[in-house]
Amino acid sequence: MQWFDEAYLSRLLQSCPEIVVAVDKAGRIVYYNDGAEKVLHYTAEEVMSRKVSELLYPSVEEARRVMQAMLESPDSGRVSNLETTLRTKEGEHVRVAFSGSLLRDNDGNIIGSIGFARDIREMRRREQLATVCEIAVSVAHEVNNPLEAIVNNLELMRRALERPQEPEVLEEQRRHIEAIGAAVERIQAIVRRLDEMARQGTYETRRYLQDQLMADLRPEGQDRAGNEGLRAADDAQRWPLAGMKVLVLDDDCAVVESLVELLRTERCIVYSATRPSEALRLVDQTPDLDVVLSDVVMEEMDGYQLYLNLKAKRPELPVILMTAYYYDKDHIIKRSRMEGLEDAIFKKPINPVRLRHVMLTARQKRAASLAMNRQAEALRGG
Repeated sequence: MQWFDEAYLSRLLQSCPEIVVAVDKAGRIVYYNDGAEKVLHYTAEEVMSRKVSELLYPSVEEARRVMQAMLESPDSGRVSNLETTLRTKEGEHVRVAFSGSLLRDNDGNIIGSIGFARDIREMRRREQLATVCEIAVSVAHEVNNPLEAIVNNLELMRRALERPQEPEVLEEQRRHIEAIGAAVERIQAIVRRLDEMARQGTYETRRYLQDQLMADLRPEGQDRAGNEGLRAADDAQRWPLAGMKVLVLDDDCAVVESLVELLRTERCIVYSATRPSEALRLVDQTPDLDVVLSDVVMEEMDGYQLYLNLKAKRPELPVILMTAYYYDKDHIIKRSRMEGLEDAIFKKPINPVRLRHVMLTARQKRAASLAMNRQAEALRGG
C-alpha cells in the first residue's frame, strides 16, 4: 500500500479539527468531516446531498458571496482566510475564516468546490478582551492624571480658605477653580472620545514606551508642550518640607503645574520637567537636589530607565515613582525596587498627606545618609 493512498487521505480530512465541506457543481454536499460535525452539530447523514447554501449558511446571499470570491479569484479559484458566517443546527451563527478552492475535471470544467473553515469566535473574543483591557488601562491613566490636578487644586483651595480672605487670596482661589474646571472638561472630552471609539468600532493608538502602544484617548489638539521652571517659597521652619529641593517630572502638564504649586505651599523649592531628558539635565545642574518625584510611564523612557540613569549619576539622590495606573503593569516599579528604589506612589490622584509623608521620609533618609558619609570622611581624615 502506498503511503498517500486514497483511504489515508480520507482519514486525514475526516480527523481534521477544522470544518471541511465539499460540494458538487449544483452546490449539494458530498463530503462533511468530523470537524464540521463538532462545530455545526449536524451529522454527515443529515447534510449529505443537501444544498450547502440552504443548510450551512445564514443566507443564500452569503453562500453566493463566498462562491463568487472563488470564481473571481486570480489564484485559479482559490481563496484564503475569507471571513464569513456559517449556521449551526440550532441556528447559531459561527464566524469562520474560510479557505477554499474550485474543483475541476481534466478538461478544466468546474465540478464542485471544497472549503476549509476555522472557527474564529474564540480568537475574536480574545482580541476583544485584549482591546477592552488596553482601553481600560488607557482610561485609568488618562482620567487619573486630570483627577490628580483636581485633587491638588482642591487641597490648595482648602489651605487658602484657612487664611484671611484678602483680595490676592480670592484671586488665587479663582485660579484654582479655573484649573479644576479645565481638568473636568478634559475628563469629559476623554469620555466622549471613548464613546466615539465604541460606536465606530475603531481606535487610534500612541506609543508610551519604545515598543508598546496604548489607546489614544487624548482630546484632539491637546497641548503637550513642556513646562520647566524654578519655583521658590519662603523657608519657614514650622513646615517639615521647608527648603526641600524637589524635581517634579511628569509628561502631563496639568499634573506638573498642580504638584509644583502644591509643593510650593509646603515651602519646597520646586523644579519641573515634562521630559526625562529635561529632568536629567536639571539633575546635572542642581547638585543640591533633595528628591526626584517622577511619573512611571513616559514616551522618552520609563521610570525604571530614568531611575537607573539617576542612580548612576547621583546614587545618594532619593527617587519617588508615581503612576496613574492601579498596578505595576510592566513591572517598572518592581524592577526599580530590585535596583534599590525605596518608595512609590500608586493610584493618582495622590493623597497630599501621603505625598508629604513619603517626601519627609526621603528627606530624613537622605540627611541620615549624608551625615554618615561626613562621619566616615572625618574618620578617614583623622
